[in-house]
This record gives sequence, structure tokens and C-alpha cells, in this order.
Amino acid sequence: MSERITINYEKKPCYDIVFSKSFDSLGGELEKLSISERKICIITDSTVAKLYAEPIMQLLEGKCKKYILHIFPAGEANKTLDTVRAAYKVLIDEKFDRKDLLLALGGGVTGDVTGFIAATYLRGVDFVQIPTTLLAQADSSIGGKTGVDFDGYKNMVGAFYMPKLVYMNVSTLKSLDDRQFFNGFAEVMKHGLIKDSMYYEWLLENMYEICDRDVDVLLEMIMKSCMIKKLVVEKDPTEKGERALLNFGHTIGHAIEKYKKFTMSHGECIALGAVAAAYISWKHEWLSMEEYYEIRDMFVPFNLPISIEDIEPEKILELTKSDKKMEGNTIKFVLLKKVGKAVIDKTVTDEDILNAVKEIHYVEDGE
Repeated sequence: MSERITINYEKKPCYDIVFSKSFDSLGGELEKLSISERKICIITDSTVAKLYAEPIMQLLEGKCKKYILHIFPAGEANKTLDTVRAAYKVLIDEKFDRKDLLLALGGGVTGDVTGFIAATYLRGVDFVQIPTTLLAQADSSIGGKTGVDFDGYKNMVGAFYMPKLVYMNVSTLKSLDDRQFFNGFAEVMKHGLIKDSMYYEWLLENMYEICDRDVDVLLEMIMKSCMIKKLVVEKDPTEKGERALLNFGHTIGHAIEKYKKFTMSHGECIALGAVAAAYISWKHEWLSMEEYYEIRDMFVPFNLPISIEDIEPEKILELTKSDKKMEGNTIKFVLLKKVGKAVIDKTVTDEDILNAVKEIHYVEDGE
């Protein structure tokens, strides 16, 4: 049994998100996209291919004109134009045309890369998101943001391009190691913090079930996160205004990610960025001290860091200046007016950022 919500674009239905505990209904969902007349390229990474490529290929057997599998090396380091170029070559060699279809099978990197390939190959071919990580299911597969990193700058090259379907089998979350699973939780927490205090409380109340990966609780959690993201992206599909609220924790988080040369996971860096943003919100006298410390400590049970060694706060500040969310010389910083209500603030100073980074910078006594 699967459930669904519809994402609208310019006030018209655009694509469905299907929530399921298996891949059983995926074949039927793809048949609705007239795949009998189409070639399909499954794009996945070297980790996910071992787990899920075979079941997806079996689903496609006899249902489409032809299918091929394209595998690229796993990891953020491969979220590049070189990976895109290699996929273009495969699609050209296999004579894929505009009526054919791409399947993005994997986590956030695979979804972003495949979406960008779909947006740009022959000026646009259809694609389907089949996210297999918590990060991708709760956040990155929804809303049509695609892109790759460029010379270490996060998501610097990309396009807004909507999928034809997002299919979430939450049982895939059972196959993730702990670090990969909790990597997605920073984005889940973000949704509650910026838009829904009751969801934030629900996450606290269901902490043990989430950590135990109770599939029913995970399904409810992902649906709640997707509903929040739906409301935001429908109002502002191309990030002209309110959608920027989804960047809570990302300005300092992306700077740490770049400083650490992507050796830390995205979620670990976003958790640190969220703690820093909550700290600035407290110093702006929007959050109470108790609220700040509760937000900070909430990341701990979900295996996410709230402090970091081995950084240079001044360098982190410098890296925030190259963030693509800059507007001229001003950073559009997302802060919390209260839990469940975020705002875009353009008054955050260099000193505010530096103090926040120092707050999360762990220094041994005597150093």
C-alpha cells in the first residue's frame, strides 16, 4: 500500500511523490509515464548499484523499449561536470533522444547530478527520482533543484528542473550505515525548526523509534518533512523569496564542508551550521538561552556534531562570502524568530558570524 502527495508548479499539478515500504508499486507508477515506448537509463553510484540496481532492472524487464545502467563512483567528490560529461557520452552512444527517460537511483548526489543531466541533455529529457537515503527522501529529491559542485564550490552550477515522479521506498533506509542515515537528519530537524514547532516536538517524542529505524515512524516522518517542503517550494519554486528559508544552517554549514574538503558529511556540516544560526538567533534576542541550548543538544541523540575541532574561524567567515546565497556584499542569513518560524535576515555582521563559529569551535583547555 502506497500513499502520495502532489507537488504543484505555477498552481498546476506537476508530479507526485509516492511513499511506500517497497518497490512493489514502482513498475505501475513508471507505466503511467508510457515507458513501453521509451528507452530508460538508470543512473546510480557504485554503492547503491550493488544494493538496488538489480531489483530496478527486473522491474523494467519487458516494460520499456530498452534499459541501460550507468554507474559513477560514489561520493560528493564525484558531483562534478566530469561525471555529467561521462553520462552525456553514454546517452549519445546509446542514441537517447528527448522522449526517453532517466532514473536517478540513490542519494542526494545522484539525484542532483541526474537532474542536471536531464535538464541539459538535448535541452531537457524527463527524469524520475528514486531516492534511497534519508537526506534525499526528506529533502533533496523534492523541489526540482539540480546541480553539481564546481572547483569545490557547492552546487555552483545547476538548474531548476522538475522530475516526473518521486518514488520513495523507505525500507531502503534500513540498508544505510549509521553515519549515512543520520546524515539526513539535519535536514529533517531543519524542517521543524523553520516551519513547524509541532513537528519539532514530534521528532523529540519519537527519537527512539527514529533511531531504531521503525519503518512506520520513518514513513510518517518523511511524509511530514515532504509536506513542509511542498508548502515552501510551491510558493517559491525558483528561490526568489521564501524558499531561501530552506537554507537554514547552510551558509556556515557549506563553508565548513568546503574548509574540510568534503571529508565531513553534508548533514554533519549542516547540523553545525544550524547550531551556529540558532546561536546568532539567541544573540539577536529572538530565541531564549534555553531554546538555543535545547536546539543545540537535540542533534546529539541523532549522532550529529554540535562542535568541531581543527577549524580556523576566520577562514570559515571568509568562505561564507563565496556562498551563492550572497546578495552583493550582503549575506542572506536564515535565523529563527522562534522555533517553527524562520526569517531571512540581511543584518548579520561579520562579527556575528565569527562569534557563532567560535561558539561551535571546540578548543582543548590550554590551547
